[in-house]
Amino acid sequence: MTLIMRFDYQAQCAGKRIFILLTISFFIMSCNSTAQEKTKPRVLISSDIGGTDPDDFQSMIHLLMYSDAVSIEGLVASPYGPGRKKDFLDIIDLYEKDLPKLKKHANELTHPDSLRAVCKQGAIGVSPYKGYETSTEGSDWIIKCAKTPSDQPLWVLVWGGLEDVAQALHDAPEIKENIRVYWIGGPNKKWGVNAYSYIAEKHPDLWIIEANATYRGWFIDDGSPKNINAKNYYKNFIEGRGHMGKDFVNYYDGEIKMGDTPSLAYVMNGDPNDPLGESWGGSFTKINRSTRSIFKNQSTAHDTIAAYDVIEWQFEGPEKDIPQDSVCFNIEISGQVWNGYYIGNGTYAAKYSSKKPETATYTTTSEIAELDGLTGQYASITPWPGKSSPDDYTLGDNWYGDRTEKKLFMGVQQGAKTVAKHRKAFLMDWAERWKWLE
Repeated sequence: MTLIMRFDYQAQCAGKRIFILLTISFFIMSCNSTAQEKTKPRVLISSDIGGTDPDDFQSMIHLLMYSDAVSIEGLVASPYGPGRKKDFLDIIDLYEKDLPKLKKHANELTHPDSLRAVCKQGAIGVSPYKGYETSTEGSDWIIKCAKTPSDQPLWVLVWGGLEDVAQALHDAPEIKENIRVYWIGGPNKKWGVNAYSYIAEKHPDLWIIEANATYRGWFIDDGSPKNINAKNYYKNFIEGRGHMGKDFVNYYDGEIKMGDTPSLAYVMNGDPNDPLGESWGGSFTKINRSTRSIFKNQSTAHDTIAAYDVIEWQFEGPEKDIPQDSVCFNIEISGQVWNGYYIGNGTYAAKYSSKKPETATYTTTSEIAELDGLTGQYASITPWPGKSSPDDYTLGDNWYGDRTEKKLFMGVQQGAKTVAKHRKAFLMDWAERWKWLE
């Protein structure tokens, strides 16, 4: 009898130990699951979708097909041109039609209504000389998301100009503590040079990756396998697959560009907290200055600057009783026209940024005689940043730019090989998702 009682007691103790161990294991698994959910990067996209370059539609389709990998908190339409928030909504409608097939393979893909709820209209034009103007639905949403309590930063992935980011920083500079920016610069720096200048001058402590050329490794076919080159990828992996696949051909005839997608790839693959490390979105270098060249009156082809430099021409003219930041002249460069502004005390100024190494000519037009018909040139070269000058913007500890080593150039595009090296892995991973829509 005593032996039986001892056996029962030992069995009960063993059962309790097993129960406790199972409870602890379940608790650990639950914690791990919660931790994994929390590790999804929080992202907000600011895009010039529908504006001057149709590649944002391609990038949007890619984003939605990977919406299970990130937490999408905002889609801000900030176009230069006719694009609007509706362009986001149109792609989301196509995604909704494809979602039943996609969810069979990735159940955590974001619900279309959740995406529609975070679509916001941002700025629809360039900032004036001072770099900001008035708040928009988009800039207010950036602030709201940045102030949402979280143990993670908000990744603001900028596929166009910095107008809404600049406005948000102007209206709520405290959000810098909570955001990290990956900006596709280059041509977007040319269009949004005033907003950029404001951020570099007034918010140099912003955490930002300024990718002026690195992203081009995404679509430069330099030794890529033929089946995934820019022209063949569509017919091999996208054509005939789903509603989004049918729409994809409307942009560059299906030829892959997606120049903004490296910003998303950066937070998807690699350690986004380490810009100097390896990732699908490239590898970068810390910079402590952003070069700026100020010319008093005209410049010539002998005036050599760095590509992606901020060029500022300041012309002397009559003193006017008009508000500063008033548009008083235009400056034409390479067939495109930019605004020139009155900045006070008889000084008129225009800013520009070359998107590549080049020698270009500019000409001014104005109803003010002293500003009409001025002409000149400049020459830009790589790498960026170029030679230092007293006019440069001094940057903080968390500003990163394209790698400058010659071995990482693709033609004149510095740092591009840090993205190109991952192109096959990225595109084949995406090809697997397109198969879900067969």
